[in-house]
Amino acid sequence: MDLDQTGGSTPARRIALLIDADNVSHGKIAAMLAELSKYGVANIRRAYANWASPSMKGWTARLHEHAIRPVQQFSYSKGKNATDMALVIDAMELMYTQKLDAFCIASSDADFTPLVMQLRANGHDVYGFGERKTPDPFVNACTTFLYLDRLGEEGGGTAKAEAPTLNEAPEPKGASRKKAARPESADAKPSKTPLSQDAKLVAVLRGAVEATAGDDGWAPLDAAGSAARRQAPIDPRNYGARNFPKLFEAVGLFEIVKAEETGQSYIADRRNRDKTPKPQF
Repeated sequence: MDLDQTGGSTPARRIALLIDADNVSHGKIAAMLAELSKYGVANIRRAYANWASPSMKGWTARLHEHAIRPVQQFSYSKGKNATDMALVIDAMELMYTQKLDAFCIASSDADFTPLVMQLRANGHDVYGFGERKTPDPFVNACTTFLYLDRLGEEGGGTAKAEAPTLNEAPEPKGASRKKAARPESADAKPSKTPLSQDAKLVAVLRGAVEATAGDDGWAPLDAAGSAARRQAPIDPRNYGARNFPKLFEAVGLFEIVKAEETGQSYIADRRNRDKTPKPQF
């Protein structure tokens, strides 16, 4: 997840990683921390759950291994989960008492959407991790969101291997998962719809090219990628592409040329009849 490619130095940025352990597999922790290291340092690491529950047993070793503080939250009512509320309270307290640059919310629960929106309204980036079943409101609220099936599995991990397709309904918290695990290739996209027919993705990419294009109709490719990232929480790997240049190329609706003199790549929308045949460097 190229979370920030604006050219700025990020190692000193302070990030609070808050994990909804009921909704995230412990087998993804190392991979999440590796991704966050591209943004800065996750110096606050907390995982929220009812740790007295037998289902959380596999988390114990990972908490110590990755210096994650477990936050105990009992369920006060049968069938209700109080973990979410504890995470939200902590996030708001951290926002006002700590000098943080960003938050990371690891969950597949749309209930955190208002929290993400409030954190961003107060000037914080919010990075999200979750499963494919994560509802769109939560995904769209984040600065950047990466599906967990795009992260490498830790050796010996017991993560939930199933990656639901985008049109499957979210499962309730605590629901029993009886479906057989269904492995997915590293570059597979759950939806078989061609990227060029993904209206939402195409609209963002075309908008990014238009916003950064010059009078000749051509935009620097890196600038277009940065503009796309600012518009929506798009991570190219969610679409089977390594980075934004590869994503633009995979969509197939853009012309991309490389200037031999500078080595810089430029991009233009094929629909733009007013663009010059080549970029005017």
